[in-house]
Amino acid sequence: MGTWKMALMAGVMLACFAGKASNATEAAGAPRVFTSEHSGTFNGHKLRYTAAVAETILTDPAGQKTASVFTTSYIRTDVPKGTVRPVVFVFNGGPGSASLWLHMGFVGPKRVDFADPVHPPTTPPFHTIDNPDSPLDVADIVLIDPPGTGYSRILPDGKPEQYYGTAQDAQMTVDVIERWTREHDRWNAPKYLMSESYGTIRAAVVARLLAGGPMATGTMDGMTLNGIILLGQAMDMSGSAGEDTRYLTALPTLAATACYHHKGPAGCTAQGQVAAAQAFAADRYLRALYAGNALGDAEREAVTAELATLTGLSPAVIKANDLRVSTTTFAHELLAPEGQEVGAYDGRYTLPLAGSAKDPVADDPAMGQYVPGFVGAFNDYVRQDLKVTVPEAYEAISFRTVNARWDYGTASGAETNHAKDLATAMRRNPHLRVMVGAGYYDLVTTLGTAAYTLAHAGVPQDRTETHLYPSGHMPYLGNEARAALARDVRAFLSQ
Repeated sequence: MGTWKMALMAGVMLACFAGKASNATEAAGAPRVFTSEHSGTFNGHKLRYTAAVAETILTDPAGQKTASVFTTSYIRTDVPKGTVRPVVFVFNGGPGSASLWLHMGFVGPKRVDFADPVHPPTTPPFHTIDNPDSPLDVADIVLIDPPGTGYSRILPDGKPEQYYGTAQDAQMTVDVIERWTREHDRWNAPKYLMSESYGTIRAAVVARLLAGGPMATGTMDGMTLNGIILLGQAMDMSGSAGEDTRYLTALPTLAATACYHHKGPAGCTAQGQVAAAQAFAADRYLRALYAGNALGDAEREAVTAELATLTGLSPAVIKANDLRVSTTTFAHELLAPEGQEVGAYDGRYTLPLAGSAKDPVADDPAMGQYVPGFVGAFNDYVRQDLKVTVPEAYEAISFRTVNARWDYGTASGAETNHAKDLATAMRRNPHLRVMVGAGYYDLVTTLGTAAYTLAHAGVPQDRTETHLYPSGHMPYLGNEARAALARDVRAFLSQ
């Protein structure tokens, strides 16, 4: 899910310490494990697998039990002895988000039942259905819920500052991955990370740390990855690209979204509009923004007209914003004449402009509509199918307790380009490959930003592949998008 630190209102940030207290595990004795046996058909292959929701107790150097971390593992069991199967470690982002989004949307053996993903059910009962797109046929899957999310909690002897930060969180993830690998005797298995949104930052830092060394974990861990899958990437939080670059990189997404809502040229397609916007942004639009107030009237009118054609916005809106239309302005203005607002997390979704309380998440037309189905379906699935019985509530997204307290490692907040961590990891490991998946209609982490970030951080382009999907921030919402993503992921894991 999205990176909310920049979206939360100041009042919410100030209220973070008034939030609910941590629902710590009462007894950190023997870790709890819930196992169950299942069968299913994935990519046409019928197979058997074990599901295990397992608790890992983390300790500090003094041996104090500081956190309880839950993982959900799906391990295929009907394979010949000695078969070396890849393992994919999966997590979402936030920071402060559990893994249920990727779990119930893409990688799990069951998924939330959205017959029409753009108009999902918003009231219970919610349902799950079989998910043949899960890559369980080609790899085992381990989903990780960081402390403060899912059932994972800070324990009485732990402190939030030990885990609620970019560096601390990455080290925790390394510890969980290494422990899972030892306990399941999978040291020699091909290993992959699958991440989403802020999780792409986690993936980049984890990839750098896994090698170990005196400046990283302090030990020679020597673990490497075969590949990393980045969905809705958010690695560069520094703003290093510059103010005008964000308008240039956002334009392809605005153009695709306008086309979806029939506000683009007649007969347009998302792919065609993205290509047209990329060409315009790389040439005439770039020169216009560079010129600033020195831009001549005739050229300003011509650029305004082209932006209006691409974005579906009126020339008046474009002029009022000095040719610089933000994703927020676009979401509010595109369908304003019809009294509608489009979703930031997925521009296909709409809700009325009237009645919005302006919450950046709860009132987002996308998240406001698809979150209830994910949360309701997951809570039923984990108890009925996976037989999990724990007293803790499953924390889907923790805004005040985790997100608002997050330590980004700099004095002024989120000011690091973590794509450079990924570049370092790829330098150390010449065989590490990266797959990037982006949704055409993601107004939060746009496809243009993903391309720009990877092209300017020293990431080897010959080992990086990018795929675009007809979806939003969660590029697996929708049958067409999910099936295409599944094909690309299977191919990536099978290389």
